[in-house]
Amino acid sequence: MGEAIMKFFHESHGCSLAVDIVAREIGIPLEIVWVDMQRRLLPDGTDLYAINPKGQVPSLQLPDGQFLSEGLAIMQYLVDQRPDSDLASTARGAEKYRVLEWMSFIGSDLHKGGFMPLFKKTTPPDYRPIALQHIAGRLEWLNRHLADRDYLVGDRFTIADAHCYAIVIWTKRHAIDVTPWPRLEAYMARIAARPSVRAAVEAQLVQEALEAKARAAAPEGLRDIAPKAS
Repeated sequence: MGEAIMKFFHESHGCSLAVDIVAREIGIPLEIVWVDMQRRLLPDGTDLYAINPKGQVPSLQLPDGQFLSEGLAIMQYLVDQRPDSDLASTARGAEKYRVLEWMSFIGSDLHKGGFMPLFKKTTPPDYRPIALQHIAGRLEWLNRHLADRDYLVGDRFTIADAHCYAIVIWTKRHAIDVTPWPRLEAYMARIAARPSVRAAVEAQLVQEALEAKARAAAPEGLRDIAPKAS
């Protein structure tokens, strides 16, 4: 018997893109369940809170039926299922702690502390320039870090690169010009060219098109409901 295909709870435009990239990178097939994050509902009408009490994605249903949440934990779990992969070898070595360092920075400082205020409707307009300034400072730092390397840690792609790509790509959603940071721009293009990333992004684009079609067909009062980042 083959390995059980786990359910992966995902959203379009979300940070959960990183998990999909990692799974494809190491050849673990996942059954994607696209979540309506505006209403916190699964396609069958199940409340997302029944899957994850935090009401967030990503979440992964493990073979024993339990649910694992938080992108860092899920990505590390997936890598541990492929102990002979390049991603696993990096995670086992001395560079493991550098990868964890980057994962913490990306998740807290760049994602939550940087981009999330731009997504939230409750963010005061006066704070948006502050958030943009914060993001610019972090992108500048990334650009300097990439001055003499192709990846964030060592000489190979890691889960930190998948995570970084999934967050920095939000610059496109907020019309943030990355040309002032040419090394970062080249890094993003290099990561985007990987087959795993192309496939994960294509799946997301297909889902976005389906969601747009559904919104167009919805009653007028519901047409402003759009996907948002978690």
